[in-house]
Amino acid sequence: MVGHGTHTASTVAGAAVSGVSLYGLARGTARGGVPSARIAVYKVCWSFGCDEHDMLAAFDDAIADGVDVISASVGGVAGVDYNYDGIAIGSFHAMRAGILTLASAGNAGPDKGTAANVAPWLVSVAASTIDRRIVTQVEIGNHERFIGQSINTFSTQKDFLPFIFGRDAAISKNSTWPARKCFLGSLDPKLVKGKIVLCEKVTAGTAQMDAGAQGVVMIDVDQSNVPFAYPLPVTTVDWNTAGRLWEYVNKTRNPLAKIFKSEQVLDETAPNVATFSSRGPNLITPDILKPDVSAPGLAILAAWSPNGTIARGDTRSVKYNIISGTSMACPHVTGVAVYIKTFHPTWSPAAIASAIVTTATPMNATRNLDAELAYGAGQIDPLKAVHPGLVYNAGEADFVQMLCNQGYNTTAIRLMTGDQSSCSAKKGSVRDLNYPSMAAKVGPKDPFSVRFNRTVTNVGSARSTYRAVVRASSGIHVSVEPKVLSFHALNQKQEFVVTVSGAELPEGSVASASVVWSDGWHSVRSPIVVFT
Repeated sequence: MVGHGTHTASTVAGAAVSGVSLYGLARGTARGGVPSARIAVYKVCWSFGCDEHDMLAAFDDAIADGVDVISASVGGVAGVDYNYDGIAIGSFHAMRAGILTLASAGNAGPDKGTAANVAPWLVSVAASTIDRRIVTQVEIGNHERFIGQSINTFSTQKDFLPFIFGRDAAISKNSTWPARKCFLGSLDPKLVKGKIVLCEKVTAGTAQMDAGAQGVVMIDVDQSNVPFAYPLPVTTVDWNTAGRLWEYVNKTRNPLAKIFKSEQVLDETAPNVATFSSRGPNLITPDILKPDVSAPGLAILAAWSPNGTIARGDTRSVKYNIISGTSMACPHVTGVAVYIKTFHPTWSPAAIASAIVTTATPMNATRNLDAELAYGAGQIDPLKAVHPGLVYNAGEADFVQMLCNQGYNTTAIRLMTGDQSSCSAKKGSVRDLNYPSMAAKVGPKDPFSVRFNRTVTNVGSARSTYRAVVRASSGIHVSVEPKVLSFHALNQKQEFVVTVSGAELPEGSVASASVVWSDGWHSVRSPIVVFT
């Protein structure tokens, strides 16, 4: 997509520009997370897709160029082994060079087990909603109005237009089913021209436009609640609204409708995980929680290439566009990582990642049923991330040991590292990786007890005392030993053990908990998730 890279790059480091919008939508000042940062851009995607060798070459170039942080708004396929995953391999070598990689979790939600970019040495980012919701109203001939979603910068004429169901505009008797969904070639231009068409599926809108339609009302079968742009006036509605529109069209002799320009309204429930955002669990290493965190990724306004278009089939050129995806969420977190790096230039990639994770704001699990498997530690908090108090550190040797604990042999390890790394005789658990979150997959309907060994490094006040505060959902018990950690110097390390136990969990369930280390000023929160 021409403009995708411009959009993501400007989200990280775009200069502040006032009074920008997309034809009046989301008007305000656009500014990247760290506008004083310098960017280096490496092209990895083409019209045919994104090849692994291009991504590896880009990582090699970025490492050689001495970048500080890498942002990869490229979501791969879930379940790809680390040794066959270009971003996993490239980010491992970046980590070795002291460079943190942040990557999109993917747009394959809301199904579980769809998260991509799940390697523990990178930060995987989910997409969340923001408090600006873009809606598009449709009014029918009896003056009933319905609220749908789209990014509609057009409007139909002031007067109503004829309103027709796609099925009733089929080009032949054999095409009534595809015409219901307004598939390409299924509509009769003679019956559609100058009208608004009701379609049973969300499509690109080009088929309806080519047939001469003046507007489209699409039914969002998947309830994705994502506003997209189209090359003509469009709004997408839910099933309840669709039923009322069907009834009106079928019972009215000359049905009419008109579609309004989009407007923005306040979404007081935000942030929530976007429906399209890929979910865990981590299919490669289930005991490593992915995604790590969530960030704004729905209807984001940012800079756009003038060579691109707002939507397929739309010939207009704009400097700013509104699009959605974990690709949009990723650069928000990249900006936070760069911001932390300016305060702590010597911190390791793992320390920066830890600061982002442990200062995130937990999200409402009642509105996000997959809980941490959807949003990780929660919504990023850039200001708190700069001063996390404690960090969970890890380096190359720790990640190699984790791979060994998972069962990778020496040959597989060396394919990843590119050196003579090997597994020691000492075997442990993947859960022993010093990760800022804690996850465990357990058997359904069986008692369980899992243990997490962790080490924190003091980066707050030299002399400080932290006390553990545990929160757990019903059905699980969490204990921490010791419950108090005292520090007498910066960079001092302290160890503790978390044990999570329970009688049983139903199949397919998720149980959430957390341990927070607090000194009265800092709150260092590690999410805990146990799932079956």
